[in-house]
Amino acid sequence: MKHHILSLFLAVVLIGCQSSEEKKVWLSEANPVEAGFVNGFEQSMDTYIQQAVDDHIIIPGGTFMIAKNGNIVYNKSFGTVDGEPYVNDDIYRIASMTKAVTCVAMMQLVEQGKVNLDDPVYEYIPAYRNQVVLDEFNAADSTYTTVPVDRPVTIRHLMTHTSGIVYGSFNPGKLMAVYEQFDMNVGFSHPEWTTEEWIDRLAEVPLAHQPGDRFSYGLNMDVMGRIIEVVSGQKLNAYFKEHIFDVVGMKDTRFYLAESQFDRLTPVMMKADSTYINTDTMGFDAFTNYPKEGPRDLFAGGAGLSSTAMDYTRFIETLVEGGGQLLGEEAMNEMTKDQLPKIINDYENYPKGSDGGFALGFQLYQDKPTKVSPKSPGTYEWGGYFNTKFFIDPAEQMVFVGMTQVNGFQHPEFWNEMYELIYQGIN
Repeated sequence: MKHHILSLFLAVVLIGCQSSEEKKVWLSEANPVEAGFVNGFEQSMDTYIQQAVDDHIIIPGGTFMIAKNGNIVYNKSFGTVDGEPYVNDDIYRIASMTKAVTCVAMMQLVEQGKVNLDDPVYEYIPAYRNQVVLDEFNAADSTYTTVPVDRPVTIRHLMTHTSGIVYGSFNPGKLMAVYEQFDMNVGFSHPEWTTEEWIDRLAEVPLAHQPGDRFSYGLNMDVMGRIIEVVSGQKLNAYFKEHIFDVVGMKDTRFYLAESQFDRLTPVMMKADSTYINTDTMGFDAFTNYPKEGPRDLFAGGAGLSSTAMDYTRFIETLVEGGGQLLGEEAMNEMTKDQLPKIINDYENYPKGSDGGFALGFQLYQDKPTKVSPKSPGTYEWGGYFNTKFFIDPAEQMVFVGMTQVNGFQHPEFWNEMYELIYQGIN
């Protein structure tokens, strides 16, 4: 009899434990105070963002999310566009926040031993075997001369933006003129080219400088996207879906949206005088409608994805927890440590200056006396062209995603002051 009573007791305990475990949903919502924030934090965030919207000249609206210790502690949308409110499942063009996905994909291949970070790019894309560097440039007729590379571009150069491959459209003058000669002002999509054709054409453009000589932000992760295709035997969209999106549950993240998602894609706004207006009414459709123009066969690993705040939080939450099902510890450690000392000797041409470093695809904050950011040392981050932001803070086990859709955003203080508010709110 005692044996039966003991068995019954153990069964009840096990069922109770199982029920408790089932209730622990990954990234479930939690009270900010219970997650380690001070009383009034949520209200402070609400007031700050709403004031920025009400001013009409800071942001038109957007979605903002914070997760800490595996729980969502802030997930709200503010503002309206064309009379419709922003909502939490809106889809945003994340542009250069695509780069983080491409870097994780590349590190998966490194972890599997299929790629080495210091391999020359030409081992995977033969068109990169005999690259040249821009030398003399004649502004009168845009003619130029070149010199051979003194070392090949490597995958590590690509991941640290030190290859000499740049964005021509971001560099007015000789670089823009040269890139225009090769019809290389491509960033999000193309109606005719495949990824292979685009990246092979890019190999013909002279590098802005010798590989490894300096930091020059550019189309590096787009080249990496093509390498991922070559090594994996999959198109980049298919690789991302199988090895990243499906793994962490990113159901709304794509290069080209399904028609059923079109009405959730947030319009791109631009400031005009004292307010924001929809760029679709200004003739910018050809520049911003690329997510609706699939299927296409060009996948821009540096800028082509659209996503939701929740989807992207799922992705970076996996990283703050140590890589989870995406990457192992060794690959995570390599991806998130400062790489520039290995590549260049100084930070003179690095836009973040001496306060930061650069990891494999991410801006990195380090514990330096000159550090001015409230973010913890070891925090890594990036943003996107249409004014989207994220950061990953391992010390606080916290991630942040901020989504707006603004072409030509002019108020960086909006983000800096928000970051101060977040860190002041940690108890």
